[in-house]
Amino acid sequence: MNFIGIIPARYESTRFPGKPLALIGNKPMIQWVYENVSNALKHVWVATDDNRIFNAVEAFGGNAIKTLSTHQSGTDRCAEASQKLSEKIDFDVVINIQGDEPFIQPEQIELLKSCFKSDTDIATLIKKIETQEELFNPNRPKVVIDNQQNALYFSRSPIPFFRGEEEKNWHVNTSYWAHIGMYAYKSEVLKKITKLKQSSLELTESLEQLRWLENGFRIKTAETAHQSIGIDTPEDLENALQLLRNNSVL
Repeated sequence: MNFIGIIPARYESTRFPGKPLALIGNKPMIQWVYENVSNALKHVWVATDDNRIFNAVEAFGGNAIKTLSTHQSGTDRCAEASQKLSEKIDFDVVINIQGDEPFIQPEQIELLKSCFKSDTDIATLIKKIETQEELFNPNRPKVVIDNQQNALYFSRSPIPFFRGEEEKNWHVNTSYWAHIGMYAYKSEVLKKITKLKQSSLELTESLEQLRWLENGFRIKTAETAHQSIGIDTPEDLENALQLLRNNSVL
């Protein structure tokens, strides 16, 4: 199969305006994402509605494509970009990489690609939960999977409920999985899911992947050992910079 990586990036953000252009060392965040993804994919594009981001990507030699400003999600922006790019690039699977994940590992991209060796609609990554704090953090979505590693359900609550066990021991006595928000879709599946109406479970949990499950799409998961470091606020960026300094990366 042929793969393409698309990085949706917008300038406006309630908690961190201009986030994709925030400097990490001497490079903007979007460049870190782009270069790390390029180590695993031949075709990588940044999809944005903002001229500042578009120009920054072209300045460091990357590929950028303009999209509408009305998109409500990165998935929708990916879909528009993939439709435009299909006119000049041959690909079967679109990999959606968040623009605020500057430390994404090429191995994670390879894991997503490996999911399409079998009949897969959508693929995503999971990581084993190691602490009680992470398990009960509603900002850290959880997922339960079947024996073939297909997702059964995503939730902000800790699932499954461990009956008869103290909460502090839940993650010790059984496996819990955190969802890493990175997706890969067959190109025809991406077209279909962006046309679906918001579902009741999606609106309840505020997790768009539940819309796909409710409409019968299978989501294959692959386990990663790498901790995702998303940058949502200026404080997150400072913490990430300190981590890099401590590890002599900067």
